[in-house]
Amino acid sequence: MYLEHFGLHELPFRLSPDPAFLYLSKHHARAKAYMESTVWFTDGFVVITGEIGSGKTTLIESFIHELEKDVVVAQVNQTQVSAIEFLQSVLVQFGFSPFKMKKAELLATLNQFLVEQYAASRKVLLIVDEAQNLANKVLEELRMLSGVETTKDKVLRIILAGQPELSDKLDSPELIQLSQRVRLRFHLTALSPEDMRAYVLHRLDVAGSQGRTIFHDDTFPLLYRYTGGVPRLVNTLCDTAMMSAFALEQTEVSRETLRAAIDELQWVEFAARTSRMLSPQMRLLRPADPSQVLARLILTHDGTTVGQFELHSGRVIIGRTSDNDIPVDSKFVSRHHCQITTTPEGSVLEDLNSTNGVFIKKKRVRRHHLNDGDVIVLGRHELMYLDERAALAREREEEAAAEPPAAD
Repeated sequence: MYLEHFGLHELPFRLSPDPAFLYLSKHHARAKAYMESTVWFTDGFVVITGEIGSGKTTLIESFIHELEKDVVVAQVNQTQVSAIEFLQSVLVQFGFSPFKMKKAELLATLNQFLVEQYAASRKVLLIVDEAQNLANKVLEELRMLSGVETTKDKVLRIILAGQPELSDKLDSPELIQLSQRVRLRFHLTALSPEDMRAYVLHRLDVAGSQGRTIFHDDTFPLLYRYTGGVPRLVNTLCDTAMMSAFALEQTEVSRETLRAAIDELQWVEFAARTSRMLSPQMRLLRPADPSQVLARLILTHDGTTVGQFELHSGRVIIGRTSDNDIPVDSKFVSRHHCQITTTPEGSVLEDLNSTNGVFIKKKRVRRHHLNDGDVIVLGRHELMYLDERAALAREREEEAAAEPPAAD
């Protein structure tokens, strides 16, 4: 391989999760903090979602690696199973051989184990990755397990991690009781251009680059254009580019070498790849770059405007503390109160289990597709949502109409 050629002692862009290479962007650090909170609190689930390749599994591995010895962990990754198979998988993780047990015996064994661990002052944590594949019956079993308690405390902590459809599943009417048990939700977004650059340099440094330039500065905009900041795609393209440079006996990856790697992978730009499944009308709404303003929020208090915020593709967190994307300084607003996910197709508001709730038109909402002119009420503050997509679509149509016809 190319390790000796580049003076490295490890492969920097392997696809397998390795906690040693974890780069904590702002969003990854917050997701990890949410997972860490499960060790200290037992009142409900923590749910972490993210697109394929966003770094969920690496984050989980890093989190498990740093747990104290008094935390007993079961990690389940195979989720296309029946309720009985799921219970068996959990017990196997705890050291049992449960394959001849009937369901009643499985539950009794698990309950007894949890109580024994509590009596021994140990914390028990169950982590389920790829949780979007769990059947509703399995999720209902999880809810029942979360209710196992002593006279003082519940004894099982649970983290569910999965792709974005996990949130949709949890919000379905069939799982309302489970949804009410979710204490914290967080969605991992792709890396920003700045974070992607730092991510690449971090992995190279861990692999032994010692600050040496391996990727030229002008490669990073092109790298972002073709990966969208998705860590798994960044790893794939960077590894292929380094192989190309190695084959050409180059010790640095130039823009031309990166372009050759892109051609070898037969990739198109990330925006085009993600728009293939959209209708022609929706493609008009897709921004030309990640900085395109799709909507705006106007924050008011007692009728006075106190802030204005642009919404781009991605997710923003709204809450009381300064680590939020949109901080709202009010005792009526929770630390992380709600979030808004914005795409070219629309914006969705979600309550993050806030104490005082989120209201639109005097109705408390947990999840709401925002419409132009909606007023979001958070305690004594209001956020007016202004959609910019219609104007953007008109601009695209006018630009398309103004283009000269292609020559024969």
